[in-house]
Amino acid sequence: MNLAWKEMKKSKTKFVILGSIVFLISLLTFIISGLANGLSQDNAALIKNLPDGAIYMETAAEETHALSAIDTETQQAVLLEKDGAFAFSVQMGFLLNEQDEQQSVAFVTSTSSAEFPDVSKDEIILDRSLEEQGIKQGDTFTNSQFNGEFTVAGFSDGVKYSHAPVAFVHPNNYAEMYRTEDLQMLFVPEAAGLEAIAGLQSFSVDEFLNTLPSYSAEQLSLSMIVWFLVVISGMLFAIFFYMMNIQKFGLYGILKAIGVKTGALFRMIWVQMLVITAIALTLAVVLSQVFEILAPSGMPFYLPISTTLQLSAVFFAIGFAGATLSGFQIRKAQPLQAIQQGEG
Repeated sequence: MNLAWKEMKKSKTKFVILGSIVFLISLLTFIISGLANGLSQDNAALIKNLPDGAIYMETAAEETHALSAIDTETQQAVLLEKDGAFAFSVQMGFLLNEQDEQQSVAFVTSTSSAEFPDVSKDEIILDRSLEEQGIKQGDTFTNSQFNGEFTVAGFSDGVKYSHAPVAFVHPNNYAEMYRTEDLQMLFVPEAAGLEAIAGLQSFSVDEFLNTLPSYSAEQLSLSMIVWFLVVISGMLFAIFFYMMNIQKFGLYGILKAIGVKTGALFRMIWVQMLVITAIALTLAVVLSQVFEILAPSGMPFYLPISTTLQLSAVFFAIGFAGATLSGFQIRKAQPLQAIQQGEG
């Protein structure tokens, strides 16, 4: 411990530079992770907010919910047998206000459910993001596929699909708009018991999200960037301590000659890594949480503290691995050879 502190005080510039780089990489990682989570919510909050359970689609739809159509008999049988189950459909569309201005939405309808709001005929319930754009309760909208008018009955919080606000509509209005009474999907909560249903393919919530091309491609790209930055941080530790060890090879030989164990030298490297990482990550976590508070309302940014703690643990683990790998040369060094190399 004393050796680690003495070296950090003596070579503070080198360690400050390393800590600054780790801070910048970890802060960038947290911000990208927050954007990934925010985009995930913005893309599929409607599905992500569902409890644990299974989503069933028609097998013939080949994992494309827009092509799925569950017949009425199957739907009614499942709803009667499974407590808390409901059927629902999602279709992208648009609403027109009195000035014929178009607003893209995701129309959602469902049978009676505790997860989705109940909507009366000719009414809609919109995501609250539209209220922030000036839409008020009582406003009316039309749609080219609908003969009547929709009246805004209220707003729901944080319900998006495919980066569009959700508009909950009555099943009869949905049937008129899309010319079908068959709903696309069934949801069965885990507590009701999950089992195979003839003609239907089941998905967990996460599995269903991966069937959405825009969601899976978006999240895969951002996740690759996050983990690439994490790997870079590990390589940074390995390279930094490797270069430091090369420069101190003669010193290590002297320390070994006077009885300092190899384990003590490893502990010195680990302490230095822990101190640098702890300071850098603390600053990065604080700034990332401040960024979440100050981020513009239109920016899809969501960074729960649990995510930052998980990423911090990964940074510590990979930093430890990088520092340890760089120290293997210490174990191989013989005191006399190290001293000779240092003198040379």
